[in-house]
Amino acid sequence: MSPRGQLVTDLGKPPLLSVSNLKKHFPVRKGIFGRTTGYVYAVDGVSFTLGHGETLGLVGESGCGKSTAGKTVLRLVEPTAGEIVLDGIKITDASQAEMHAHRRKMQVVFQDPYSSLNPRMTAGEIVGEPLFNYGLAAGKERADKVRTLFARVGLRQEHMRKYPHEFSGGQRQRLGIARALAVGPKLIVCDEPVSALDVSVQAQVINLMMDLQDAYGLSYIFIAHDLAVVEHISHRVAVMYLGKIVELTDKKSLFTSPLHPYTEALLAAVPIPRPKAAKRQLILAGDVPSPTSPPPGCRFHTRCPYVEDVCRRVEPSIQEVRPGHAVACHLHQPTTI
Repeated sequence: MSPRGQLVTDLGKPPLLSVSNLKKHFPVRKGIFGRTTGYVYAVDGVSFTLGHGETLGLVGESGCGKSTAGKTVLRLVEPTAGEIVLDGIKITDASQAEMHAHRRKMQVVFQDPYSSLNPRMTAGEIVGEPLFNYGLAAGKERADKVRTLFARVGLRQEHMRKYPHEFSGGQRQRLGIARALAVGPKLIVCDEPVSALDVSVQAQVINLMMDLQDAYGLSYIFIAHDLAVVEHISHRVAVMYLGKIVELTDKKSLFTSPLHPYTEALLAAVPIPRPKAAKRQLILAGDVPSPTSPPPGCRFHTRCPYVEDVCRRVEPSIQEVRPGHAVACHLHQPTTI
């Protein structure tokens, strides 16, 4: 594996995951008959690709739709529209029976490492359950595989007999990672996997995930709001605002020369541990608009310090304005030769 941000992939190999114009609109129902009076546009036209062995960071404010996007890719939430292609196979309209086979290729690590574990099962049973569900191992063979998985994520053999409440937060997240690894997936969606952990434990879990990626060639969609963590683990970063991706590029370009005003504001909000150090100042005015009635034109224009008249009328499409750097902003148009 090459250094983070400089991932080298086989140019002739198709991406592991391709998402095109993905949408998820939740109906808003009112009245005693539950009539639909509107929609929450949680994810509204998201497109991206993910290569083999690549980590795509998905960042944005709370409520921007990044977790919903991850769950929709996994078909844990059914998409309203769009296309999802996993390892060359379109899974958007696959039946639940067909999805059983595809789910072996994609797993998830949840934000809360406690509520995502069955409190009535031992740790060994939790990690071994996917092996049973897919008929991959039974009896002593299953126990041996579970023991190997425990060692791989830094847990001891005697932990197999314990219950989730007997573990610390970091150990529970390691348990969730071991469960995700059990069936040999190619893609893992990480839904803010370290946000509930102490800072010192966060570093341990992140480094573990990077080691596992190198060892097994895993691809990650890493959903987070902590930009320092995203910068450490990601190869590319997608910035979401109000259900849409507004900027997508490699992490070096994003953190050194962001193009979208919203990305600038996110980076300016990151605290610097040196009080006298120079810092970009970009303070956003107003609140995030409601996802039930997004503003016309650019969705960010109500808070953008560089807003122009065209921003209020025309919604910008996301376009590549530099090699590998795409942005949805009227201030940056593609260069024509």
